[in-house]
Amino acid sequence: MTTSAGTPPQKNTGATRAVLYVCADRGALMPTLGSQRAQMEGQHFADERGLTITEIITDSYGEPDPTQRKGWQRVRELTETGAVSVVLIRWPAALAPDSAHELRHRESLWLQQQGVRLLYTWPPLAKIGGEK
Repeated sequence: MTTSAGTPPQKNTGATRAVLYVCADRGALMPTLGSQRAQMEGQHFADERGLTITEIITDSYGEPDPTQRKGWQRVRELTETGAVSVVLIRWPAALAPDSAHELRHRESLWLQQQGVRLLYTWPPLAKIGGEK
């Protein structure tokens, strides 16, 4: 897990607080490319919507159950304390792979029960609302 707090404050101080969660596969030739793209897309998505990313949290791809990942545990902690009201994620498989879709649904439902929105930042999903 990697966290990055201290993102420079945006102009709109009343902006909605969001956490950007990145769980990307590490490619053999360009191991950081997936993570970099997810972070760039996430920041662009947040900027366009007036969201303030308070923390960027990353996990390595591989563990299907998000609750077993240190980064997702941090997302849950921020959610439980009311530190964020939006979780940004690139696409559904970053939360849990298609083979474990029930875990994805469990976590998105948990976020909703906490009053936190889950938004997808990948442009094709973002165009259709980006919300789960």
